[in-house]
Amino acid sequence: MRILVIGGGGREHALAWKLSAEEDVREVVSAPGNPGIAPLGRTLNIDVTDINALAAFAEHERIELTVVGPELPLSHGIVDVFEARGLRIFGPTRAAAQLESSKAFAKAFMSRHGILTARYRVCDSAAAAYSVLDSGELGLPVVIKADGLAAGKGVVIAPDAAAARAAVSAVMEERRFGDAGSSVVIEECLEGPEVSFFAISDGVSAQPLGSAQDHKRAYDDDEGPNTGGMGAFAPSPLVDDGMQSRIMREIVHPVVDGMSREGYAYRGFLYVGLMLTCAGPKVIEFNVRFGDPEAQVVLPRIAGSLAPRLASAAGGALDPHPVAFTEDKYVGVVIASKGYPASGATGLPITGLDHAAALDGVAVFHSGTRYSDERRREIVTAGGRVLTVVARGETYQQAIDRAYSGVALIHFDGMHYRRDIGRKAQHV
Repeated sequence: MRILVIGGGGREHALAWKLSAEEDVREVVSAPGNPGIAPLGRTLNIDVTDINALAAFAEHERIELTVVGPELPLSHGIVDVFEARGLRIFGPTRAAAQLESSKAFAKAFMSRHGILTARYRVCDSAAAAYSVLDSGELGLPVVIKADGLAAGKGVVIAPDAAAARAAVSAVMEERRFGDAGSSVVIEECLEGPEVSFFAISDGVSAQPLGSAQDHKRAYDDDEGPNTGGMGAFAPSPLVDDGMQSRIMREIVHPVVDGMSREGYAYRGFLYVGLMLTCAGPKVIEFNVRFGDPEAQVVLPRIAGSLAPRLASAAGGALDPHPVAFTEDKYVGVVIASKGYPASGATGLPITGLDHAAALDGVAVFHSGTRYSDERRREIVTAGGRVLTVVARGETYQQAIDRAYSGVALIHFDGMHYRRDIGRKAQHV
């Protein structure tokens, strides 16, 4: 099978790493890819939103399956374009991708189908949002979310009224997230541990792909601003067989059934962000693709071949056999640029990558990296989140120790990482 992976971050590196090692896969091509992906197969200098160019390549090269990594091309309708040209692609259509691209759509969908989530209000103006906040109907702390796509950074948990008003102003008046802030969702703040749950669907049926726990805050002990994720571990010890069955029964299957009834057959990865409250699991958000950095710790757990399963789901007939997993624990530590999630310096040389990747049980996935020049002499930083160092272990502690041993071998000026990734797994 010849596969095209769309995207150039850590999630796509993990996908290409997993798929390229499988017997069923003859070639993996990535667009645009990154320096970590390049040794695994060809990379193309095509932007993820240049849908027509990507489709033309897949058609010309007789690509048998395209796997979409990031949310942006999904929200732009890449699946619709590929399917119209008779190309097999794994991911939801533009209409189905509204589960992520519009938080207001997702909330209304959950209300229609009885899926438990936080109480909320949707506001199309700052004045309306301030009115909701002034009423106190959703209590404090309160969650402010930009309605559209904001690269995982459009969420503020406001501890008091002043912080909530400042968040609304930043999103709706300052337009910090552009058009994503044309409306906001204001939610009550749920209490409980947060977990990420993953499933795969062919539009009719769905199967679990496991769980993870992300670390969203920039600093240790969950302090600082929200980020796209500073690390993760898998599986979550909070999601045992009983909890997994409940999540599938109360959330995943109702989503797939509801989307089908409304005319949006959901094919692809489904990421469910959950709060495990005293009343049971409640949905914080949906993503219509794998998470990042969760993909980097979940995909290595899959013991069997993934490519045929993705192809069967894309074709509307998911392989009915359950996904097999290893018994190992995985921990992934994100190394970010100085000042992340704010923008910072790029083009900084990175050393120690090969030494870290050579450690037993360690893999290094690239996110924000590039070559220093066309001769590919040096790998340098190119974004906020730069690398994810992932390690496996028989225990969480072994995985933690290995991951941080890998991190210690890597260096670039101003590199920042949390030192407590995985600690939560040991206190359950």
